[in-house]
Amino acid sequence: MTALAVILLVVGIVLLLLGVFVEAAKFLLWIGLVIIVIAIIAWLMRFIRRQT
Repeated sequence: MTALAVILLVVGIVLLLLGVFVEAAKFLLWIGLVIIVIAIIAWLMRFIRRQT
């Protein structure tokens, strides 16, 4: 019975950490998308100014 409790505890901790890392990855994904959009806008501004 003790071994089962230890296994359940380890599985619970692993799932908890996975949930935290997935949330962090989602947050970093949104930050990455925002940075990409800003970079595209900056490139377009530079391209437009070079044409005039």
